[in-house]
Amino acid sequence: MNGAQAVVACLREQGVDTVFGYPGGMILPLYDALYDSKEIKQVLVTHEQNAAHAADGYARASGKVGVCIATSGPGATNLVTGLATAFMDSIPVVAITGQVDTTLLGRDAFQETDILDVTMPITKHNYKIKDARHLLSTIREAFTLAKKGRPGPVLVDVPRDLFFQEVAWEEVPACTKKVGKPDADFLICAAEAAREIVKAQRPVVIVGGGVVSAGATAEVTAFVEKYNLPVAHTLMGLGAIPREHPQSLGFAGMHGEKAANHAIAAADLIIAIGSRFGDRQTGNVKKYTQDTKFIHIDIDPAEIDKNIGNSLGLAGDMKVILGLLMKQEAVGNIDEWWQQIQSWKETYDYDYHVNRLTVPWALHQVAQNTKGKPYAFATDVGQHQMWAALHLRIEEPRTWLTSGGLGTMGFGLPAAMGAQMYYGDSRRVIHVAGDGGIKMTGNEFYTIARLNLPVISLIVNNTSLGMIRQLQKVMYKERYIACEFDYQMDYAAYAGSFGIKAETVSTQEEFAEALNRALADQDHPRVIVLNVWRSFVEPMIKGGARIDEFVEFK
Repeated sequence: MNGAQAVVACLREQGVDTVFGYPGGMILPLYDALYDSKEIKQVLVTHEQNAAHAADGYARASGKVGVCIATSGPGATNLVTGLATAFMDSIPVVAITGQVDTTLLGRDAFQETDILDVTMPITKHNYKIKDARHLLSTIREAFTLAKKGRPGPVLVDVPRDLFFQEVAWEEVPACTKKVGKPDADFLICAAEAAREIVKAQRPVVIVGGGVVSAGATAEVTAFVEKYNLPVAHTLMGLGAIPREHPQSLGFAGMHGEKAANHAIAAADLIIAIGSRFGDRQTGNVKKYTQDTKFIHIDIDPAEIDKNIGNSLGLAGDMKVILGLLMKQEAVGNIDEWWQQIQSWKETYDYDYHVNRLTVPWALHQVAQNTKGKPYAFATDVGQHQMWAALHLRIEEPRTWLTSGGLGTMGFGLPAAMGAQMYYGDSRRVIHVAGDGGIKMTGNEFYTIARLNLPVISLIVNNTSLGMIRQLQKVMYKERYIACEFDYQMDYAAYAGSFGIKAETVSTQEEFAEALNRALADQDHPRVIVLNVWRSFVEPMIKGGARIDEFVEFK
């Protein structure tokens, strides 16, 4: 077989059934080989960035490696934002890019770009193959690396002429995984961590995206139940344990729920599981760490003490670590702490009794109508993302798809498409976007319509870049610039131009009826445009403040 056929065979060997991409001259031999593959579905997107986001969404939903392909030069560079998004959120993606022939490398040939240097900071690793004999081993290594330890994106750059060269197929060598036993020092640290948990008077667990990546939902749930610990979620950690679990405090951070933020601020011990203590999570770090002890559980040793120093770090397999903690005897009484937490929850419980259409009210309706049913949620980035984190009720892992670390506007629609490709008929994706981000990647409605994927898109039309406007109110004395859309756009007509049924709503009654119609139409994509007043996401932490010090909007 030739190199292109070998790559396709290798993809099948790795369990790949879907790839997202856009053709060009240097990657065309691989497309030609895909022509003969009945097992791999190639999805032609409308832009290479969307291919990366779709592969990312597929990976988040499935737990498998997402795959995207692009040609050299602009095709490869258009993947960059998507790869950076996956890198920041630790999502396993393999990108295969075409490259100019080996004889032309370094000669500034047509569409030649050194994509390795471009992507080095935003991939776990990248490869430029210069010998066809290394194709199989490199592709296999890329998939292994993407999944191993802390997941992330890997790029493989293949000069076009290698796709035509003969490659001898070799079966992957059998590998027996050896599970190492924790050493004595690690066992001592685990025992110390258990003692700190039992001794704490005001403990709080923070679950992050690492719990989802590790598939450790059951283990984390059992752990917090054994020790009777309150649990807050990072943005990436939604779904790590069910939101309706009685010990869940909900989303915490810059726009987190007040009860969750107050609990973290008052805690004497914080146990972070699969979370990197990002700045949007902590607020002012000095105030965040004041009079608080930390236990940090993470797969990546580099995360221990990176943002929060002097923590008791347990780096390694989350399930193994939690298993060690579960062996310790759980004693202690934190009833008074739970009473205080319950008081905060009751004091700050959100009131959905409003007489006009608002995004929190609408998302609450979505949550009520999808409760206990097979749905997943994908968001873009902005105010609507925070409202979704606050007002949707994410009950299962891998049903919440959002750009956390990079905050990529335009992520939501192609990610929803990728997830829906994985789910098929088993689960439906509801996508939430703003009127800013949808202009960035809304062209992917074309692919969704062409493939008749039953994604439901909710587009929040507040005629502004809402989060930018909110920051300008809080930090720039309401000097609003480059944030308000003074030119009207008909988003329903835009979606309709692709053949998607779309409605515009302006009242609660109109939204409720449109949502019912969209949910009932199981076989087609739908779009609902929400015309709403400009408003601000609450809560919001004050700049440079502690996590429980909030902006008061008038």
